[in-house]
Amino acid sequence: MFATWPVLGKIALRVLPSLSLVAFRVLGAAIALFAVGVATGKLGKIARSDWPLLVACSLLGVVFNQWLFVKGLSLTTAVNATLLGTTIPVFTLLVSIVLGNDKASSRRIAGILIAAAGVVYLIGPEHAEFSQTARAGDLLIIANSFFYGTYIAISKRLLDRYNALTVITWIFIIGSVPTAPIGAVSLAQVPLKEVSMLVWLSVAYIVLVATVVCYYLNSWALSRVPPSTVAVYIYLQPLIAFVLAPLLLHERVSPRAIIAAVLVFAGVVIVTRRGRSRAIEEVSEHPEAFGH
Repeated sequence: MFATWPVLGKIALRVLPSLSLVAFRVLGAAIALFAVGVATGKLGKIARSDWPLLVACSLLGVVFNQWLFVKGLSLTTAVNATLLGTTIPVFTLLVSIVLGNDKASSRRIAGILIAAAGVVYLIGPEHAEFSQTARAGDLLIIANSFFYGTYIAISKRLLDRYNALTVITWIFIIGSVPTAPIGAVSLAQVPLKEVSMLVWLSVAYIVLVATVVCYYLNSWALSRVPPSTVAVYIYLQPLIAFVLAPLLLHERVSPRAIIAAVLVFAGVVIVTRRGRSRAIEEVSEHPEAFGH
């Protein structure tokens, strides 16, 4: 579902400004999650002492993350955007190491360097087939990946204390405060009568499926397993995008992108393999602790 978001996002961005699309996504998700929380009675309160961390998670995981991603997506291709998103697990582990939650090792450093090599190879300015505009978009996507990876690393504390629906609902409510008014100003320049049904359907899908469902499932998983376990599955996204983007957007998957993908995948797997194995063993040995 996350992998289909860049593809549908490119369709919506043909008409809607990037800031407006972010506003639709964040505010729409906040309304939908709040409605679900009230209807199910599972929407709880966040302690005052946890609000600074909650605001930080909202800014990193929703506001800056979305602004950077959507603007980057408007400048680059859906394939590039999804490929570069696979650096999120590497950033997640880097932040965990800085925070003292994990230790640096030669294996992990090697994985980070290999993944970084794939990114550099993809956006290298010495290759003429990548325009200056596309490279700028790629750099914004990388910045987005860093923010989202940090969000995954620091949100674990909240998800250990509160249920996933409560945390993710408040994160989106807070995120809608800066994104909604800025998006409204941007949307005022668009003649809404000329927006096609395909674009509105794409926006609805992005809000309900690629945002509400994805963020909730991501948070639900984070409440049960380590961040590295959740992050490692991000490297599957390009495989889906490589199939959908040529079919829906007529984008060409070049040999260069395939080579870059192999490097990024290799780096991500090297960095995260041990963390995933420990998590799987822990769940197998102590299923009662994880709700199984």
